Amino acid sequence: MAEQDTTKYIVSTNPHAHSGDSVQRIMLDVIIALIPATLLSFHFFGWHAVRLVTACVVGCVGIEVICRKLMGRDLGITDLSAVVTGLLLAFNLPPSLPCGMALVGCVFAIAIAKQLFGGIGYNPFNPALIGRVALLISFPVAMTKWHAPLNTARWAALNWVDGTTTATPLGAVKTAISMGQPSPVAWGNTSMLNYMLGNMSGCIGEVSALALIVGGLYLLYRRCISWHIPVAYIGTVAAFAAILRILQPDANMPVLFHLLSGGLMLGAIFMATDMVTSPLTKKGMLVFGIGCGLLTMVIRRWGGYPEGVSFAIILMNAITPLINRATRPRVFGRKSVRA
Repeated sequence: MAEQDTTKYIVSTNPHAHSGDSVQRIMLDVIIALIPATLLSFHFFGWHAVRLVTACVVGCVGIEVICRKLMGRDLGITDLSAVVTGLLLAFNLPPSLPCGMALVGCVFAIAIAKQLFGGIGYNPFNPALIGRVALLISFPVAMTKWHAPLNTARWAALNWVDGTTTATPLGAVKTAISMGQPSPVAWGNTSMLNYMLGNMSGCIGEVSALALIVGGLYLLYRRCISWHIPVAYIGTVAAFAAILRILQPDANMPVLFHLLSGGLMLGAIFMATDMVTSPLTKKGMLVFGIGCGLLTMVIRRWGGYPEGVSFAIILMNAITPLINRATRPRVFGRKSVRA
């Protein structure tokens, strides 16, 4: 009698091959990519940046532990996703925001935007952006109070007092345009260098475009993101700004102003590229990036807020399933893919 074959085979849907990457490895790469911007935020905003980053990271991890325990699941904090959410949320906050308000943002980001939908991999919206938008709606005054960077802010931080209150470049330009006044922001080689390095008011992690670009190049090298969304996003903003500049040069700032100020680089490189909330196909990524760019410029130019990155990405997150459906590849052997 032949020996019975006891070999068991697992039958499942594709993909059948594993790249070897893990959520923990990808999140660790994101944390490494955020280190240059984190260090510069400490340099520019001193104690304010340190306390906000600490509060948001500890808050997001702690809230994730509480939520997972209440749901009877394993803690899951070793995947480092809560740490990344905390960092990105802190990066989207003004330096003077109280830690108590920042913790409220952590609750929205982790408990509501992430765990309520089932945890990592199931959230339809970027958790850090949901936290920021919730804070902007709940505490509009505190979320729009800005400090001057460099020596003024650093010395004030060292003495544990508030720094010099000022407006962001986007906010100053938006206010002037709405009042029919000339732009209060001068632009030239010095301004471009200052904006590239981060010598301007803004959220603690969005001021230095150079640090964010360095982090983005690292993510591209590690293949944590692809170029499609950042290039489509930034390229659309550049094209839109160029058209506005040509049509009304007196009422619109140069292209580089829009690229280097505000949260464009942070959003395009680290938030719009979120694997869970962005499209799966390359064509879908391009559509997603273009949509984010268009919405960002529409809000910046005609919306009620000087910055539109957060709202643009969240709105595009909402239609990501439709983009995936419209851009899914043709099934082999069929002429077309029908719904």
